[in-house]
Amino acid sequence: MLELRSVGMHFGAVEALVDVDLRLGAGEVVGLMGDNGAGKSTLLKIVAGNFSPTSGRVLWDGADVELSPLSARELGIEAVYQDLALCDNLSAAANVFLGRELSRRMFGVLPVLDHAAMRRKSAELFAELGSDTRADDLVRQMSGGQRQAVAIARARLSSPRLVLLDEPTAAISVRQIAEVLELIRSLREQGVGILLISHRMSDVFAVADRILVLRRGRKVADKLTADSSPEEVTALITGAIEAA
Repeated sequence: MLELRSVGMHFGAVEALVDVDLRLGAGEVVGLMGDNGAGKSTLLKIVAGNFSPTSGRVLWDGADVELSPLSARELGIEAVYQDLALCDNLSAAANVFLGRELSRRMFGVLPVLDHAAMRRKSAELFAELGSDTRADDLVRQMSGGQRQAVAIARARLSSPRLVLLDEPTAAISVRQIAEVLELIRSLREQGVGILLISHRMSDVFAVADRILVLRRGRKVADKLTADSSPEEVTALITGAIEAA
């Protein structure tokens, strides 16, 4: 589905990515790991269309593409960033449909927001994800896991083929982490591809099919999770092992 070939990204004299290859298929979870400054966020933003790579090729379904945020969304790529970009004063349903609100015609003429339809669809999305989040609840009253469910439901609204997750389990409790991991498994079961950035080794090994490790902008490993271990990945991240 997604393929990066020899992708490089320079910011002036700084090489954020150097000759990185990546392949990701439907219903596959790839864990992207590395230390701070390794190039993880840069790679994610290239796939999301926020950055155009300095060199290399990006392919979607085997065809070369030049991604922008709009064209990435049209292809079926949705990103959920670490800050989630939710409005605390709005309900879950309002956040799911933020910028994509549904409307109906009153008296056949006057357009008004169709809150009932948005609540129904939001409830369906939360049920599909196996979340107990309720459409009418205000985001400011939600746990970290429920907030992630809202952000993922918003991404799910457009029936994406690929979801990019940036540190989805950062700064939340153990129980909430379990909820988020279940959301990821639910997306995978629905055939959605997932690129997952995380510093939490246990989370990546719990849900990822493959692990890709970056160090100083270079890919040093791309292995099946079953063929690796937390100790090996840690060594790859720190440089104790050069490559695997």
